[in-house]
Amino acid sequence: MILATHIIFAYLCGIIAHNNMTEDQRIKMQQEAVRMLRTVFDPEIPVDIYSLGLIYRIDVDDDANLEVDMTLTAPNCPAADFLVEDARQKLESIEDVKSVKVNIVFEPEWNRDMMSEEAKLELGFL
Repeated sequence: MILATHIIFAYLCGIIAHNNMTEDQRIKMQQEAVRMLRTVFDPEIPVDIYSLGLIYRIDVDDDANLEVDMTLTAPNCPAADFLVEDARQKLESIEDVKSVKVNIVFEPEWNRDMMSEEAKLELGFL
């Protein structure tokens, strides 16, 4: 009985890892990640990075580690560090996320076709 109590305590304190994230929990965490990424704006463009099509992948593993692949509108974007740090901080605020990794990728190369219809309308491309 004492051993079982210690194991339960260790599990609750996060000392013992648990790999039981359900698919529903994973989907909810990904949806929350999208919601948070919609609050990250390029200082030069009045549209969020998700609507701009800069987010290529959002992955949540069994341990609630969140990894995002994103790109930039241009490889030499002066706001790159700001965007990555803002995205990382906002993603880290999601409840139950253990860690966040934001990768900058350039394949495929970003183009205007990747933007949402709303973003195209906002920027005058429609």
